[in-house]
This record gives sequence, C-alpha cells and structure tokens, in this order.
Amino acid sequence: MLIASIDVWVVNLPLTNPFTSSFETKVGETRTVVRIRTDDGAEGWGETMWGAPVAALVRQLAPSLVGTSPFALEAFHRRHRMVPFIHGYLGHAALAGLDVACWDLIGRITGQSVTDLLGGPVRDSVPITALVTRADAPGVAPADLPAALAEHAAAVVGTGGFTAVKLKGTTDPWGDAAIMAALRERLPAAELRVDPNAAWSVPDSIRVGMRMEELDLEYLEDPCWGIDGMAQVREKVRIPLCTNMCVVAFEDFAPAMRSRAVDVVHGDVYKWGGISATKALAAHCETFGLGMNLHSGGELGIATAAHLAVVASTPVLNRAIDSMYYLHDDDIVDPIPLTGGRLSVPTGPGLGVTVDEDKLAHYSAVNAREGDLTG
Repeated sequence: MLIASIDVWVVNLPLTNPFTSSFETKVGETRTVVRIRTDDGAEGWGETMWGAPVAALVRQLAPSLVGTSPFALEAFHRRHRMVPFIHGYLGHAALAGLDVACWDLIGRITGQSVTDLLGGPVRDSVPITALVTRADAPGVAPADLPAALAEHAAAVVGTGGFTAVKLKGTTDPWGDAAIMAALRERLPAAELRVDPNAAWSVPDSIRVGMRMEELDLEYLEDPCWGIDGMAQVREKVRIPLCTNMCVVAFEDFAPAMRSRAVDVVHGDVYKWGGISATKALAAHCETFGLGMNLHSGGELGIATAAHLAVVASTPVLNRAIDSMYYLHDDDIVDPIPLTGGRLSVPTGPGLGVTVDEDKLAHYSAVNAREGDLTG
C-alpha cells in the first residue's frame, strides 16, 4: 500500500463576526486542505494554516511522498528537515498539512482513531476558550467598552458554558487592563487570559502586569516581544506568562528555560510542523514542569479534529484550549459537537471526521474568486 496521489485545495470560509487582534481584523479564514490517496483507494485528509504560499509548498513537497508508505512519517520529516529553516512558518504549516493527512490515512487503514494511535484517550472531550475581541462591541465609546465587552463575555459564557475567557489584546495596554478588570468583576469564577500578541513594551508589560495581579489571571500571553523581554516581565510580575511567539521551535526551549521567561507554552500542530512534534513539545513541557496549551490559527474541522486527538491523548494538555472553531459560520466536515463549552473528541477511524466534498468545492471556488483572506 503506497501513496499514489495528493490533491490540494485552498478554501475561504466566513466567520460569524469580525475577529480583531492587535495587528488585524479577520472576517473569515483561508486554509489549505490536502487529500492523500493510496494505490488501493484508501484516503486521508489534512488541513493547515494559510492559503496560496502554503499550498504551493505542499504541492512542491507532495512528489516526495508519492510511491512511499503513509506509515513512513519519520523518513518524510527527516528528508525535509531543512524546510522550516528555509521557509519558516510556511514550511512548518506545509509539512503539517501532509503529516496530518498521513495520520488520518494510517488511522483509516488500521481502523483506529488517531487518539488511539497516539496512546489512547485520557479525556473524551476538550474544553475550549471563549474568545473576546473589541470587534464584539462595535460602535461603543472607549469609556463604555469594558462594561460592554464584559456583558458580551457573560452572555457567551452563559449560552455556551465556557469556563475560560480570553481577550485578544491591542496596542492599548491600559485599555486592555480596564477590560480585564471588568471581565473579572462580571465573571468572578472564570479563568481569564489576555493576549496582546507582543504589542506592549517591556515597561508597559511590567506596569500593566503588576496592576492586573489582583485579577487572578490564569496567565498573561505574550505581552511583549522575545525571550529577553518576557524574562524581564516574569522577574517583576506574579502572573504566569504564556507564549506562542517566543518559544516557537525546539531551539527556543533551552534559552527560555535558562532565563525563566515563560510558565506555559502554546503548541500548535500547524506551527510546529506536525502531530509528533507537538507531542514531543508536550513531553518537554512536562519534563520541565511547565504548563502547555494549544494555540488556534483558525482551524476548520479537519485541523480541529487533529488538535483534539493530541489533547485527548496528552495529560499535560489539561487547560481549555484556544479554538476558533465555534466562531466559523460553516465547515467542510460534519460539525464536531460542542456542548457545555467542550468539543467532543471524534472516535471514528483516523481523525473521525467526514469531508463534505460539495462544500469543499464551493469554498475552494470562493477562494479562486476572492483570493486569500488577509485581514
């Protein structure tokens, strides 16, 4: 049983509402979708971040898989170990799209879920985070924004049953701190987080971080840039620090540990280059006594199912993960159930999700007309 063909699509799907961070406002997602078929007709599906640049790299890498076994993932990654060095995040994302498709294919061939292939479940559902941005209160005056977003978050928590709430921060650290104070007053029992995507300076991160200590945040994510900056903040601020921006590859791990820069590391199958790499990151975090969580880059159903398989089989991933899944207006697979703020882990062979090829064709045509969504 050998890989015979690889197909690639780029799709655009809308969000239910705009999503604003410190550097962009998104109205939808562009994702790359991969299908791998074997010479006897078995198939596996993958999905990864971004559009045309990643899709082009996937197509460039695909011939190296044709004629090989889908089980030979170590050899595939070894052959292409320089791809992330040359292409950065695009390289990790391209490798991950093919990697996830192979894992799905292996599961379908063997009749096993990816969760079982990774060691079996330690949980059968995964809590996700309610995500709040300033776009959730359009037209509200700055002075009224904290109260408005607190009410919005309370409504989302009340409807969806979420236990964790994350604010996407901005370049306005004091405004973000005021919103966090309003969130804490309105949601006294929630796990709260704020992520300005390294938009604050080190001095502002220290001052604002010290101001927010009384709010009992679960963690402060990437307030400033770099391992050195984070270490300076961690030295002064008693809130745990989380990152998916300064520990983004294994060579970052030792410097971050030596400088005591972070307490929680955000993994991501698509930013770390595949499922095994993400499991290896989890082992590093557990060995060094760090927390771990998963970043969200706007995963649709295929990619979300892969993240759920990793979380379901990894004890250290015991927090509400970031996931934009519930913010999408549609999907290219049958919906993954979300109940009480928790996504059910699919249990069928492979990733356990079924691709709707009509929707795949439709959203691929949308991308062909509109191009990749950039903000």
